[in-house]
Amino acid sequence: MSIFSCSSLQALCLFLLLCLWGGVEATTFTLYNKCPHVVWPGIQPSAGKAILARGGFRLQPRQAVSLRAPAGWSGRIWGRQDCAFDAMGNGRCATGDCGGLYCNGNGGAPPATLAEITLGAKDFYDVSLVDGYNLAVAIAPVRGSGKCSYAGCVRDLNQVCPSGLQVRSRDNRVVACKSACSAFNSPMYCCTGRYGTPQACKPTSYSRLFKEACPRAYSYAYDDPTSIATCAGASYIVTFCPHL
Repeated sequence: MSIFSCSSLQALCLFLLLCLWGGVEATTFTLYNKCPHVVWPGIQPSAGKAILARGGFRLQPRQAVSLRAPAGWSGRIWGRQDCAFDAMGNGRCATGDCGGLYCNGNGGAPPATLAEITLGAKDFYDVSLVDGYNLAVAIAPVRGSGKCSYAGCVRDLNQVCPSGLQVRSRDNRVVACKSACSAFNSPMYCCTGRYGTPQACKPTSYSRLFKEACPRAYSYAYDDPTSIATCAGASYIVTFCPHL
């Protein structure tokens, strides 16, 4: 695993070209912070997969960091906000917290918008709101083959989050939007129990609101047909706040 950091979009594009045309065998993930504030990406590998960049780091506004993922890697990437860490990396985040600066294999506390990627002969990727929303995120493939479509949630859902799902900061800002499953712990919203099949678990008013706002993202557990994207031989740009 290697890391490359740059602080402008022009440098980001140049680096992508160098990686993609320079014979790099591993897949490159470029995490780009388009937000006007700092974001702390978190990275959680699937069981048995490598931990990239110790699982987390600080990403300044307009900064990009590129990581090389080995063949067959799978996992999830999310953005943490309003974090405070000491020199040892101890601390917490207001949203997406994983217990420290370096997640080291731990997942983020919901609600958090998740970019999920599985590499293989054909890559599968999506942006999921199943665990709620805290930050707009998008995945864009670069120089792959196949349909290779854009996936993501490019709207600020915190602006339309129903009152029963809102997570507020100490100064009363809406900083995240819970999933209906997290908010109400009901099998109907969680797709569990007798609702644990695609036939039984259907969209609800809450998941429809998410889907209307973000049609290229998972809105509930069985929202597969319009949410999963595929591509082969690509590298990927994961952008925080792509709408800004």
